[in-house]
Amino acid sequence: MPWENNGGGGGRNNNGGPWGQAPGGGGSPRRPGGGNTPNLEDILNRGRDQFRGGVPGGRWALIGGVIAVVAFWALNSIYTVDPQEVGVELRFGAPKPELSMPGLHFHLWPIESVERVTVTENQTTIGSATGAGARGDDGLMLSGDQNIVDVRFAALWSVSNPIDYLFNVRDPEDMVRNAAESAMREVVGRRPAQDIFRDDRAGIAIEVQEITQSILDSYNLGVRVSQISIENAAPPAEVADAFNEVQRAEQDEDRLQEEARSYANTLLGDARGRAAALREDAAAYTNRVVQEATGEAQRFNAVYAEYVNAPEVTRKRLFLETMEEVLGGSQKVLIENGANGQGVVPYLPLPELRPGASTTTTMPAGN
Repeated sequence: MPWENNGGGGGRNNNGGPWGQAPGGGGSPRRPGGGNTPNLEDILNRGRDQFRGGVPGGRWALIGGVIAVVAFWALNSIYTVDPQEVGVELRFGAPKPELSMPGLHFHLWPIESVERVTVTENQTTIGSATGAGARGDDGLMLSGDQNIVDVRFAALWSVSNPIDYLFNVRDPEDMVRNAAESAMREVVGRRPAQDIFRDDRAGIAIEVQEITQSILDSYNLGVRVSQISIENAAPPAEVADAFNEVQRAEQDEDRLQEEARSYANTLLGDARGRAAALREDAAAYTNRVVQEATGEAQRFNAVYAEYVNAPEVTRKRLFLETMEEVLGGSQKVLIENGANGQGVVPYLPLPELRPGASTTTTMPAGN
């Protein structure tokens, strides 16, 4: 319905526009204060006339507006990447395969955007209620020998694939924390508490690193774990005193065992020394006996050679030497009978005639 046909007061037909005709008549409607109210068609006509006259300020204003728009687009299209970062450009939300290295770059804004990823080494500390989102029992773990240990360790990691890091997992840092904690609990749960306290920390750290890396690779997180560092491992505070007492007892046991081993080594060394001396004495005795036997055999062979040459003389000589050796220490005196058979006074103390000397043995004549 045209505006001119709408009556201003109860549907009367007038030509004064939608507000009707003011009292007093006239060809044009009036404002309530007595002024003329413009017709809508007149307003549109005046606006069309103004636009036909050109843009206010001329074409320089239009050029300035275009330059401002271009400058705004250029500022949003140019971006920089810091030395410790790489950029991932997104076109309509999908990542482009090329990465933006540190420096100045250009992309087509607004259809393209950029995500920056820090590729330097990061550290995530787990245990003793540290870090964002950490719980008070993060470091409490059950060991293989049913002991509770409180472990504080750090995972050092860096981004190896920025695209996977940005789009495969919602919270990559929290994923690294959960994977490292899960791996540590698994390794500690298979080992006795002494391994994590002091005996094999290095082996545990290497095993945890391998398990953590395998977990993150299964999620295609694009993260490389470079090191697991065990900073502290201790019993819970509630049982620390009892555990320290056990530790002192174990240290005393180790000390006593070491002293016993030292004493045993001392005794063993002495026994080995005596055994070596006895072996040397036995070897010397063996050599002496062999030499003596060899000499006796050589002497016997020499006597035998003389016996072969003169058997009678050799036999008599051997008899005389043997009798001399046998009777040399005897207290008896043998006196050859004289012509009358009475050559010595019976009571003459013959053994005392030669004190300190062997008794003279006189062989009977004819023997």
